[in-house]
Amino acid sequence: MLRGMPATPSPGQARAGHLLMIGGAEDKLRQRQILARFVALAGGSDARIVIISTASSLGDEATDLYLSLFRQLGIGDVHGMRPLVRDDANDRRLVSMLDDATAIFMTGGNQLRLSSVIGGTLLGKALIERHRRGAMVAGTSAGASAIASHMVAFGTSGATPKQRMTQMSAGLGLLPGVLIDQHFEQRNRFGRLLALVAQSPALLGIGIDEDTAALVSPNGILEVIGKGSVTIIDPAQLQTDAYEVKRHRPIMVSGVTLHSLPSGYRFDIRKRKLMAPLRPVSATDRELASLQAATNQTRRLIRRIAAEGADDAAPERAARRAYRSRRMSKEASE
Repeated sequence: MLRGMPATPSPGQARAGHLLMIGGAEDKLRQRQILARFVALAGGSDARIVIISTASSLGDEATDLYLSLFRQLGIGDVHGMRPLVRDDANDRRLVSMLDDATAIFMTGGNQLRLSSVIGGTLLGKALIERHRRGAMVAGTSAGASAIASHMVAFGTSGATPKQRMTQMSAGLGLLPGVLIDQHFEQRNRFGRLLALVAQSPALLGIGIDEDTAALVSPNGILEVIGKGSVTIIDPAQLQTDAYEVKRHRPIMVSGVTLHSLPSGYRFDIRKRKLMAPLRPVSATDRELASLQAATNQTRRLIRRIAAEGADDAAPERAARRAYRSRRMSKEASE
């Protein structure tokens, strides 16, 4: 079992909620697959959602964006909060907003701001308690990183693990024993996650691409959702010289187990074991594929009509080319 992971609850004990870590830049305009899954697990039309936008530097704009999105997805009971200092996060009136929440959503921004303002406060403790009692907790980008017990505070990009290329700090503690990084492929963050697990091999490294999410069930099963992949680095058999490398030099890392999992694949975090994937293509997926094919065909037709309308002589030229081609073929056969 992964160190620090909560045990399966005994009969009669409250069951913890799901955790949803989104790699950032999730689809907000089209199918909204990830946000729709969050809403469904939060309780559908009966959900009571609280948005925490502390990490964002956009002020109330970030809160208003997600308020609008969740209302479009059929949620009437959705509220936002934005504690900016620890006194705000210790305000019992603000904390009481979580009392009846079925789900909490943390926006992107700066994860260090989020953990520094909320970690260890009444709000931070209430967040953990609501999750233990069944509320779902989700975070996108910075909000995803902060869910774990350990968190990438900041760092540089690159595929090669190097000493001092990144710094780790404490997260909010909802998912012990793991380290989460986001915008993983798009910002080339493999090296820094590999460096961190080399220095802390008790942790499982999880890197999440944009418009992709890792959904962790109460029993520790991670499911991949979205367009990209979730990269899992297991350092259980690690060999490294990280403890003796100085300054910003490359680190030797060998023996890690690497999993790159696209949508539909599952991983047991507690046992550190790949599981059988979900059904490769669901009925909904087939319907979407059929709809996409029809849409593509319509788009091609629209382009052809637009091209024809832009040049009235196009049909006549096409007919002349076809006539010449038939004539040349006939002469060649004679």
